[in-house]
Amino acid sequence: MRVLISLLLISITAFALEIQVGAAQTFAYLPLLKDKNVALVVNQSSEVHGEHLVDLLQKEGIKIQKIFAPEHGFRGNKDAGEHIKNGKDPLSGIPIISLYGKHKKPTQKDLKGIDIILFDIQDVGVRFYTYLSTLHYVMEAAAQNHIPMIVLDRPNPNGARIDGEILNYKYQSFVGIHPVPILYGMTIGEYALMINGEHWLKGDLKTDLTVIPLRNYRHNKPYYLPINPSPNLPNELSIYLYPSLALFEGTSFSVGRGTNMQFQVYGDPHYQKRTFSFKPYPKEGAKHPKHQGKTCYGVDLRSSYINLNDGLNLSYLIDAYKHTSDKKHFFLKNNFFDKLAGSNHLKMQIQAGMSEEQIKQSWENGLTQFKLIRQKYLLYP
Repeated sequence: MRVLISLLLISITAFALEIQVGAAQTFAYLPLLKDKNVALVVNQSSEVHGEHLVDLLQKEGIKIQKIFAPEHGFRGNKDAGEHIKNGKDPLSGIPIISLYGKHKKPTQKDLKGIDIILFDIQDVGVRFYTYLSTLHYVMEAAAQNHIPMIVLDRPNPNGARIDGEILNYKYQSFVGIHPVPILYGMTIGEYALMINGEHWLKGDLKTDLTVIPLRNYRHNKPYYLPINPSPNLPNELSIYLYPSLALFEGTSFSVGRGTNMQFQVYGDPHYQKRTFSFKPYPKEGAKHPKHQGKTCYGVDLRSSYINLNDGLNLSYLIDAYKHTSDKKHFFLKNNFFDKLAGSNHLKMQIQAGMSEEQIKQSWENGLTQFKLIRQKYLLYP
């Protein structure tokens, strides 16, 4: 009985301790960077106690030669899908190379003279959040050029949630590059280990990979991001709703881009019998929002409670399709919905009038297999 009580107290203490991100474990990775030419893959989320990783490393005398910036840019204020130009960081003077658009992967020229790559970007635990694809291509480039890589781990704010159809490789794209569900319940460091271990890199390559782990982290431990991970995820609720609402990006419906309610509302000019409405207008992070200047009737989810043990909520999509007066144009013809969903099954299931429960039953076998794979790469309980 005493042993059980002691273990319980240890468990409670660990749960209560503050999470420390990988970037805070400087003792673990600064020796690996000393006297090396370093390339960073970072954005605005790459901070430790209010200080950007670039500034921290420069103070430590680390030779940063290049910064690689993902979607939304180094400062995190660009639109989704916006072309980002190469340039220099005005504060540090370090060259910045964009890893978005046609240039998703560092070239041999980009990596010339680089001894080691350091990756530190906050993920949100969702398959179509494109920082996973950036991680993949950087790992591939590192392996091809025989350059070791360090991933500084960060918590997954959706860490205990696993749900969604496993991506079919036929629908592989920059918004879905690996055969995982929409919610995969892993940190970015664990995910990097899975990319390596499952041989997902081109030509069966393997990256010389080091993960600097978190301290005091558990997958079911809530984590509130100190910095918005991207311009249209402004708060915790938007991050929790994002896995369910982002599927609307492949439909005629808006998810509040161009408002101050991004990924907390959804609506469309053709949504019937709705009293709530909003109008999208251009703003930073949404220069050309869907239905710009038009009244969108829809649903306000800002007072919603999200249980972080729950999976995706398909009721929003099902209800929207059922009550739009323009079903013909609900799913965009560019196949983007299928890329987000991971196959064309979800679209056909919604069109066929299947219930949320029936749709989720069709995912069960795939999720069972994925959980077995996932288990091999977990660093935390």
